Amino acid sequence: MSGSTPQTRRVILASLIGTSLEWYDFFLYTTAATLVFGKLFFPTFDPLNATLLALTTNAVAFVARPLGGIVFGHFGDRAGRKTVLVVTLLVMGVATFLIGVLPGYDAIGVAAPILLATLRFVQGLGLGGEWGGAVIMSLEHGDDRRRGFNASWPQVGVPAGYVLATALLTVMSFTLSDAAFLAWGWRVPFLLSGVLVLVGLWVRVKVSESPLFAEVARTGAKARMPLIEVLRTHPRALLSAFTARIGVDVAFYTFTAYILVYLTGSLGMERSVGLNAVLIGSALQLVLIPLFGALSDRVGRRPVYLAGVVGAAVWVFAFFPLLDTRSFPMIALAAVVALVTHAAMYGPQAAFIAELFSTRLRYSGASMGYQVAGIVGGGIAPIIAIKLFDVYGTTLAVSIYVVAALAVTAVGLAIAPETRDLDLTSDDGQVPQRA
Repeated sequence: MSGSTPQTRRVILASLIGTSLEWYDFFLYTTAATLVFGKLFFPTFDPLNATLLALTTNAVAFVARPLGGIVFGHFGDRAGRKTVLVVTLLVMGVATFLIGVLPGYDAIGVAAPILLATLRFVQGLGLGGEWGGAVIMSLEHGDDRRRGFNASWPQVGVPAGYVLATALLTVMSFTLSDAAFLAWGWRVPFLLSGVLVLVGLWVRVKVSESPLFAEVARTGAKARMPLIEVLRTHPRALLSAFTARIGVDVAFYTFTAYILVYLTGSLGMERSVGLNAVLIGSALQLVLIPLFGALSDRVGRRPVYLAGVVGAAVWVFAFFPLLDTRSFPMIALAAVVALVTHAAMYGPQAAFIAELFSTRLRYSGASMGYQVAGIVGGGIAPIIAIKLFDVYGTTLAVSIYVVAALAVTAVGLAIAPETRDLDLTSDDGQVPQRA
């Protein structure tokens, strides 16, 4: 982050820490849903259907995320980015901590999965408001020539949260017996969230408000009903953000969530194999995402993004054959290359989506476009993958599904302008600021 001002670095650090904690909470649930929630909260079903039901509660968060984007996006465009980011972190942290103390089906019956789904919904609300604010705060501070790089740092929160969540669950599963892990070991990382959130809040309250939003507030240009204005004035931007996001989500959750189901369920391998493979790929993403974000500042958002789309579409046909070798080095290779292609899409994605919207509507527009896509993208991707394999008996069906979703993303990129040179101070966001 050389070349940035101290305040810009502080904002980026606060956004990175906050999003890392939010995604830590989010991925704890996703991973636990594939490994333990079926047994704990749906024990009356056979293993396949219990896993499907656990993943269905996981998908509840993706339904909640657009609602969180609408609610928190409204206040982010009305009251400011900083205040909303403090609230979203608190919402997510409390919900995650409560999941850690939630009794299972054997203790309270059907109330257990109902409460689980409710808390997952609350998690989705928090994450729905988090992404837009963190990205926009990083984007709206600092040098306009480094927007792709700056905005990519909140994206690093995804692999950072995954690494932290998976590492803790892996340690607990390795150091405990299966019975102990199922009984209480999985709860420890959820309870730890309460401590981590206090750290995140301490960092976030120290940053300053976005200078671009402060100017909008000073001139009295804030939108009264931001979402309504977005729908009326930025329909193409919304469509582009929505479609450009879908394939990225489907590919990511196939590469990181369905891989666990496939390796443990279809191939009968230990859960640690898939967890460790994805862990290696996620650790590499910590470096690659900001590198691809910086590259998009040089060559443009769309070329870098599209390179990732093409790479993922090609690699998915090698991904499952490598898993079928049952060799850990080959499985790790499958996950690592897959997540490299995802990093190429995810690095420029934040700036690309946020730059599509004018400052007075940016929080609502970016959050809505990004989060709605999560429902038809990541929210149901593992479920569709499981059913496709169950019906057709081949992973080729899953690969074709991923490619179809990536094709939608390519269309979203094609209908959007190249956003790298757009002037964020312009009301319509369409005035080039660089020759």
